[in-house]
Amino acid sequence: MSVLALGASRVGYEIRGYFRAPDTLLFTFFFPVMMLALFSSIFGADGDLVVGPDVEALSAAQLYLPGMLAAGLLLSGFQNLATDIAMERSDGTLKRLGGTPLSPLSYFLGKFGQVFATGIVQATLLLLVAAFGFGVELPTSIESWTTFAWVFVLGILTSALLGIAMSAVPRTGKSAVAVVVPVALILQFTSGVYLFFWLLPDWLQNLASLFPLVWMARGMRAVFLPEDFATLEPAGAWELGWVAVALLIWLVVGAVLSLLTFRWNRRSG
Repeated sequence: MSVLALGASRVGYEIRGYFRAPDTLLFTFFFPVMMLALFSSIFGADGDLVVGPDVEALSAAQLYLPGMLAAGLLLSGFQNLATDIAMERSDGTLKRLGGTPLSPLSYFLGKFGQVFATGIVQATLLLLVAAFGFGVELPTSIESWTTFAWVFVLGILTSALLGIAMSAVPRTGKSAVAVVVPVALILQFTSGVYLFFWLLPDWLQNLASLFPLVWMARGMRAVFLPEDFATLEPAGAWELGWVAVALLIWLVVGAVLSLLTFRWNRRSG
């Protein structure tokens, strides 16, 4: 079988394995949905929120939806793959796969397929909950959904590649969660997911902007928030061109790190 055929056959295997793991489903699939429902219920109890000067009041659900969509990309790609691959390396799965005709590229394609499939379902679920559960008005223009599509694709690919690279850091499968989850949580708190980005101090905004989640969240805000909210961004605009550039840079960084660090077994093994 060709590399692509082997990769395609791995996609179905990876998806079935993903949905058979309740803990994975809880922490990377349903977590953004639960957090959207939680924040919307808590902060939306008194009506719409005014979060800045010269911007209209919006429901908590609409304000938090972009961040939760961005967090979903990070969790599906980065956190999920980093812990999953680290555990597969620890329990000997990767070593056994290394003795088969499966190439690393086919293995990666299987992981990418799983991440894309679950990411699409997760984003769809978030949008449905926001629209029908909390009355969020979704965009109607083709331009907005085109922006959503490329931010989603670049975000999920970048997160997946960085997850593959991060999987080399934990020394054992048991330590994978303890190593990866804090990194993901810190990024979410500093990138405009749980705390509105425009409320963070300037130095923290500048520091967080070195990482890709900030740009994923900004791209999603450009899609789901009114245009006047762009004035709250650091440069007073959405800067979608820079969103694309930042995500492409991190995509290349993730690809290079993945190629340099991925092994079927640890060097010391």
